[in-house]
Amino acid sequence: MNHDRYEDDFILDVLERTRTVAMVGASPKWNRPSYFVMKYLLDRGFEVHPVNPRAAGDTILGRRVYGDLDEVPGPFEMVDVFRNSEAAGPIVDDAIRLAPDKGIRFVWMQLTVRNDEAAARAEGAGLQVVMNRCPKIEWSRLHGELSWGGIDSGVVTSRRMRLR
Repeated sequence: MNHDRYEDDFILDVLERTRTVAMVGASPKWNRPSYFVMKYLLDRGFEVHPVNPRAAGDTILGRRVYGDLDEVPGPFEMVDVFRNSEAAGPIVDDAIRLAPDKGIRFVWMQLTVRNDEAAARAEGAGLQVVMNRCPKIEWSRLHGELSWGGIDSGVVTSRRMRLR
């Protein structure tokens, strides 16, 4: 797999075959990118299980936070890695180990996250890998939504406000 460029059909297939995501590195802070992505995916009908050892047992967006992938109830199709490239390696190894029991088929590494060695291990184990991409941005782009840019979000508008 060429991880420098993905065909739109490949990305769309991964997203459309995913219903449940374990998001490693999910943050309870509303102003963090992982929080935005989690909210967006939930709003699009995905089930998202946040994974963050520092917030384990708490909730993010009404979802229980798990300490690691082992704790996440299966099945889930995707592991979304919101950690740095170095940390992605052990997370991918956990995904490979858990794939048969949890139904994991995809590993998605967020923007700026790339670990070619981990990707090769995952692909060798039969998983599909996306690196240096955001599922929120890709879903928006491939489904004709521009709300991630503030357009059609209900927040930014060109209409004049009505004076009362």
